[in-house]
Amino acid sequence: MDLHFLPPELRRIDDASAELCACSIWSDVRPMRGLAGLLDWRLGGRLSALLKSGFLSGRRGEVLLVPGKPHVPFEKVLVIGLGARAEFDGDAFRETVRNIASTLEGLRVRRAVVELPGRGSGDIDPDSAITMALECVGDSSEHDAWWLVEAPAAQKRIEQRAADERRRVRMA
Repeated sequence: MDLHFLPPELRRIDDASAELCACSIWSDVRPMRGLAGLLDWRLGGRLSALLKSGFLSGRRGEVLLVPGKPHVPFEKVLVIGLGARAEFDGDAFRETVRNIASTLEGLRVRRAVVELPGRGSGDIDPDSAITMALECVGDSSEHDAWWLVEAPAAQKRIEQRAADERRRVRMA
């Protein structure tokens, strides 16, 4: 799987040639932050309305697929629940990444914009996030490319850590 990077700005996210955009939300943090907050704004508050109605809660493991176009350049927007922010840990991160990957595989989506769980709020550092994400997804032939939504400062750290992790796996 190829990794690309996009800063957390709607103009730049619009440039990704991906089929789907995946974001995550907390069950106890409102308003939504990170990529989910940006997408909600672009979708005219659709995600907020789903939260307000109780159809979407953000509970850990929750998965919701909503149409993206014409408001965003993606056919689909995938929203994954993270649960309570205080309960977020490495296990929750791994479970959520596996959930994203298996949902993409089930939808036969090979190219996606993904904000790694907890990265939009800084609840997990970039090095740990990419290490665990690669453990969960690795070089799966089911995924061609992920565009990770990251601030420029974290992009270089993640690129280096991903390269190191791939070398380590090849040597093993």
